[in-house]
Amino acid sequence: MTTAATEPANWSSLQKIAFRFFALLFLLYIFFNPNGVIPFTDNLFGLYITPFHWLIPWLGKHLLHLAKPITVFTNGSGDTTYDYVTLLFLSVLAVLGAFIWSLAGRHTKNYNKLFYWLTVVLRYYAGITMVAYGAFKVVKLQFPYPSLGRLQEPLGDMSPMGLAWTYLGYSTGFNYFAGLAELSCGLLLFFRKTTTLGAVLLLVVAGNIMAINYCFDVPVKLLATTLVAISIFLLVRDSQRLINFFFRNRDARPSNLTPHRFKARWKNITLTVVKYGLIAYTVIGTFVGVVQGSAQYGDKAKKPPLHGIYKVETFVLNKDTLPPLTTDTTRWAKMTISYAEGVQIKLMNDSMKFYAFKPDTIKHKIIAYTYADTSHKFSLNYTVQKPDVMLLSGKWKKDSVHIKLRKLDPNKFKLVSRGFHWVNEYPLNR
Repeated sequence: MTTAATEPANWSSLQKIAFRFFALLFLLYIFFNPNGVIPFTDNLFGLYITPFHWLIPWLGKHLLHLAKPITVFTNGSGDTTYDYVTLLFLSVLAVLGAFIWSLAGRHTKNYNKLFYWLTVVLRYYAGITMVAYGAFKVVKLQFPYPSLGRLQEPLGDMSPMGLAWTYLGYSTGFNYFAGLAELSCGLLLFFRKTTTLGAVLLLVVAGNIMAINYCFDVPVKLLATTLVAISIFLLVRDSQRLINFFFRNRDARPSNLTPHRFKARWKNITLTVVKYGLIAYTVIGTFVGVVQGSAQYGDKAKKPPLHGIYKVETFVLNKDTLPPLTTDTTRWAKMTISYAEGVQIKLMNDSMKFYAFKPDTIKHKIIAYTYADTSHKFSLNYTVQKPDVMLLSGKWKKDSVHIKLRKLDPNKFKLVSRGFHWVNEYPLNR
C-alpha cells in the first residue's frame, strides 16, 4: 500500500518567509475585499473601511505624488486608482509584517497548522466567490441578451467590455457551460478531499476570467488575478505530485489530508455545523438573490411600456416638416426603448442622445428629461394607432413636435434570427 506524504517537520528559511508574506497579503486582501456572503459583514466593512477612504487618498497625494487626487472609491469597478493604491499599501504592510514576523519567529520550525487554516480561509473565500460567479451565469443575469440598443450599435462604437458582454450574453448555452464550471469549482473547494481538483479547476476557470478581463479591459482585473494567485497557492503543496502525475509519468503519492482538529470534541462538532451551515447559506442565499434579481433585470423580466425600436417616418417641429437629411442635428431618426424609464434617441447625423423616459399608460402621457437636468421636464402625449404605429405630440424642450413612428421587428437582425445549425454547407460569417 502506498503511504501518504507526511507534513515536513522543518521548513526552509525561504519557505517560511514566503509563507509569512503571502499569509499576510491574502488575509489583508480579504479584509479589504470581503465577498459579503457572511451576514452583517457588509455593515461591518462599512465601519472599518471608512478611515481608509481618507488614508489611501492621503498616501496617493503626499507619498506617491499622483497627478490627480483619489476621489473614486470601490464601486462597480474593482480597478480604480484607489484599489491599486490600496493593493500597494497592503503589499508594503505584508513585507513589513513578514520582516517583523521573521525576526520574532526565527526559531519556528514549520507552519503546518497555520498553513492548513490559511488554506481553509482561502478555499472558502475563493469557493464562495466562484459560487456567486456561477449562479449569475446559470441564471443568466451577469451577461444579458443583447438589448435593442446594443443590437443597433455599430461594432466599431462598442467598448471592448461591451463587445465581450454582447458575445457572452448572446448564448444561453455558453452561460450554462461557464456557470456550471464555476459552480463546480466553488463546491469542490468547500471540501478538504476535493481541494486539489477544485484548485486545478479554479486555475483554469479563473485564468479564463482573468484573460477576458485583461484582453477586453473589464474592470475586475485585480480580483481575477487574486483568484488565480489563490489557486496557485493552494496547489503549491501538491506541486510535486501533480508534476509527477502529469509530466513525468511517475507515481504520485497520496496527499496527507489529515485535518487539524481541536482536542475538545464539542469544538469539532461546532466547526462542522458552522461549515455546512455556511455552505448551505452561501448556495441557497446566492441562488435566491440571483433568481429574484433575474425577475427584475434578467432576460425574462417584464418589458417596460412601449418597449421596442421605432423608426421615425415624419417629424414636425413647430409646424415645419423636417426632411430626413443626414446632416440634421434636430430631427429624430429612431427611438429605442430597451429598459424601464430610459430611452435612446438617434438623430439623423447618427449621434445618440439618452433621456429619462417615464410613460403613463393610463393617461397616455410621457414625461422625459435629460439626466443632467432633472428640473426641466418635457411632456408628450402618445397614441398607438396600430400595433406598429405610434404618434407623439407635445412639447420637446422648447419646441412643439408631432412625430409619427413605426415599430420595427427586432427578429430581422441576423444575430437574432440566425439560430443554431448542426449542418452548415457554407461558412456563414457575414
